[in-house]
Amino acid sequence: WSVDHWRTMLTVAVLILVLSAWLFGAISKGFIPSEDTGQIIADTRAPEGITFDQLQALQSRVAHIVMQNPNIAAAMSSAGQGRGGVSGGNIGRMFIRLKPQDERHDSAEVVLQQLRKAVGKVREMQVYFQNPPAIRIGSLGGSGQYQYVLQGADVNSLDQAAAAFEPKLAEVPGIQDVNSSLELSNPQVNINIQRDTAAALGVSVEQIQSTLYSAYGGGQVSTIYGATDEYQVIMELAPRYQVNMDALNALYVPTNNGKLVPLRAVADITPGVGPLSVSHFGQLPAVTLSFNLAPGTSLGDITNRVDALARSSLPADITASFTGNAQTFRDSLVGMPMLMLITVLVIYMVLAILYEHFIHPITILTALPLAMFGALLTLIIFGQELNIFSFVGLILLVGLVKKNGIIMVDFAVQIRREQSASARDAIIHACLVRFRPIMMTTLAAIFGTLPIALGSGMGSEARRPLGIAVVGGLLFSQMLTLYITPAFYVAMEHLSDYLRRRAAARLAAVTEARTGG
Repeated sequence: WSVDHWRTMLTVAVLILVLSAWLFGAISKGFIPSEDTGQIIADTRAPEGITFDQLQALQSRVAHIVMQNPNIAAAMSSAGQGRGGVSGGNIGRMFIRLKPQDERHDSAEVVLQQLRKAVGKVREMQVYFQNPPAIRIGSLGGSGQYQYVLQGADVNSLDQAAAAFEPKLAEVPGIQDVNSSLELSNPQVNINIQRDTAAALGVSVEQIQSTLYSAYGGGQVSTIYGATDEYQVIMELAPRYQVNMDALNALYVPTNNGKLVPLRAVADITPGVGPLSVSHFGQLPAVTLSFNLAPGTSLGDITNRVDALARSSLPADITASFTGNAQTFRDSLVGMPMLMLITVLVIYMVLAILYEHFIHPITILTALPLAMFGALLTLIIFGQELNIFSFVGLILLVGLVKKNGIIMVDFAVQIRREQSASARDAIIHACLVRFRPIMMTTLAAIFGTLPIALGSGMGSEARRPLGIAVVGGLLFSQMLTLYITPAFYVAMEHLSDYLRRRAAARLAAVTEARTGG
């Protein structure tokens, strides 16, 4: 029936092609999914100006709360050091190891949400948990998986724009754990040297700097050598004086003639606040905003929302862009469809060379839209994203699905050449004879991929979309390939016959014109 009504089958094929394109735009898109590898990373941040002892106490308190979770096996805490070895007086980091999956009831994502709620009682410290992806691509330092960078030539304008943009970013649906590298409330002491007075007393700027470094820098001034060991001599103020600004009033600076002058006599000492650091990206001052995705949120939706927010709320002199995994994901949205197109073109050229025909390869490739539709629809049904792993499944489908068309078309072409059969009889006979090998190869591919789609265990989150895409694409394409491909073959043979008759008529007309001349 499908061969005799090939026009209807072609209409169905075109409809499925259109639906495949629509599904490709509608499906949630991601990049590299997080895996349950039994490890969670936490970045901690305390208020600026906190002492190390206070930071250590808060860090220990958070670590104690984390260890109360029954799914945690161990935790390592580090105060004063953050991501990438970056040091800071108000940051810390924790590496949390979960129990093996057969010894705990919750996944890493569920444990992460439990820990986020549990440490909320420590209001003096912000804790950002994340389940790291399998691959992390060169992102800037931050307490989240994804980074959004604001840049501007003027530091003051950049700081104001970043401070206003951060709360707006936190209100975007699907975003959580928003934090910024902008820290402007770090307590500092401003020492303004009275140069005229200092010069009159014989005090230089270098002597003032040397005095301050000796008091607070902790420099090594000597070494004591013992019988079996040696000891470094570090000169600095006692710790109780280092945290007291009034200790500056007790410092004396040497003059050129060897006398001592109070620091207060040659400098104005005032308290203030300032930035903890000034970051740069691309040779411009930059502020990095980091964030994580809420459960069930796709990266593709978030990037579009953040870009729309930036266009509507940032000043014209501030530029914004994603970096790291988020930027690579946006590049992949262009690169992956191009990869698919190149794959199809290469297959078409190889088949055209083998068959010495330009139309039969198109017939073989008619199964691809069917497989794409089945794969995308199955991913949506099972709540999976179109990420880099599921896209590998789509590429794999191209090779698996086209073999059905090759098996049928190759046999039909052979029958037509050997028995001079019609296109209709040849393709129907080919379907009957080749039905068994088609089903055997398809079922072998399905059952070979099914364990990946149904698998569990460590890392299964990344592999499962690949298996679901392949199994869904094979099942759907198998149901329709046996009907649409034969109908397409008959339609292409009609087209070939029409082109041959037209070429023959044109040649006859040219020959007649030349003979008559």
